[in-house]
Amino acid sequence: MKKYGRDFKEPFYGIEACLFRQEEDVSHLVREARARGFAIGVHFPLRAGRSRLRDALFLSRHDRVREDAFERIREELEYLVRVKPKYVLFHYPKPVVLDDRVDWSAWRFADREEYVFESEYGPHEFFERSEFLFQWLSIKSDEYGFTPVLEFDALNRYVYETDCLENLLKTYDKIKVCLDIGRLHLQDMIDPFFGARRVIDNYAKYAEVIHLWNFRYRGNVEHYRHPVLPELSPQDGWAPVEQYLKIVRAENKNVKILFEHRSDLVSDEDLERCYEWVYELWNGGRYGENIGVL
Repeated sequence: MKKYGRDFKEPFYGIEACLFRQEEDVSHLVREARARGFAIGVHFPLRAGRSRLRDALFLSRHDRVREDAFERIREELEYLVRVKPKYVLFHYPKPVVLDDRVDWSAWRFADREEYVFESEYGPHEFFERSEFLFQWLSIKSDEYGFTPVLEFDALNRYVYETDCLENLLKTYDKIKVCLDIGRLHLQDMIDPFFGARRVIDNYAKYAEVIHLWNFRYRGNVEHYRHPVLPELSPQDGWAPVEQYLKIVRAENKNVKILFEHRSDLVSDEDLERCYEWVYELWNGGRYGENIGVL
């Protein structure tokens, strides 16, 4: 609640919630949202501790693991009826399918089950299982009244070298994506075959939300989840936030921006400067008006 009190500003659109440990915290969130009129998004899962792994492995090569993943999501969606989230966000792909040519030691995985390599998982089965996921989430979207959002985790060549995923997004247009600026920056730094700008340019039109945070990469990750500030220069290893946001804005002005930073890393004054800078970049005006995109 202390973080909520410091970070949340009245013009903001809403809060993205995840990993709540106490039922009373969920009830408090719902009461606050209704009293103050803000929206709730859920970063799956809302409830912590109900599975050994945080993410649902809905693209697993193993039938039983996939079945368990979809059942786990279904149970959570049933629980979320009382919360009434505008969207529910899932990491995609899960497990992550990694390019064998790249050193992924800087990427954070909680468990070995969370990733496989392209040499173990071909494009045909990847998109066949992805299409099943899109079909299933589209049905659940109608059934439970939410927007399914897929947040890009580490991306493989099947996603950024073909138009297969874009075709799925066009066919199943209830499904939206989340572009995480920190993740895209990290892959841009460690994967010589990947281009974050190209991915943002291709997928911004399908985005529901942008996860906005920063870090510096100079051979290793520094200042993880730092709030974005105008003086954090790409020449010094920080993400080119201004450039990325301008690409998104040109394609999709209606996307929501979610500040996924650690606000405790900066002072109150710098936190306010973070909000002001992003607002002015996005809206071309001064901070303090109604912020529909945040």
